Amino acid sequence: DPPNLSLNDEIRADYAEAADILARSPRGAAALLRLSIQKLSRQLGKPGENLNNDIAALVADGLPTQVQQALDIVRVIGNNAVHPGQIDLRDDRATALRLFSLVNLIAQLMITNPKQVGQLYESLPAEERAKIDKRNRKARGDTGK
Repeated sequence: DPPNLSLNDEIRADYAEAADILARSPRGAAALLRLSIQKLSRQLGKPGENLNNDIAALVADGLPTQVQQALDIVRVIGNNAVHPGQIDLRDDRATALRLFSLVNLIAQLMITNPKQVGQLYESLPAEERAKIDKRNRKARGDTGK
């Protein structure tokens, strides 16, 4: 599948390069896709330096379990596949294909879907959104002070 259009240009370029080299180098494609996940973590507002820490911060922000599990799949496969001076020979075409799917899934759930819902919500009449906001503040116990 093509890269999710909600991904930033840099991530889409890495994704496209991974797709281009997949047949010649599944390990290279998998490495580029892991890099894409790190960059996606930055696009989601986290440092992008340590995926485990970024996942924990995203969970604290309310990250859906599905996305947490997808990120942890990438993290664990990556930790077990790439060590200094070594690439795991099991990084085959099937692994790379799963990583393509995970990059798009994470982008869909964390960027595309919220953007679409937000646009639909903003299309509601302002007075209805105000009533909803009031209801939500009351439900949270926020007195508005």
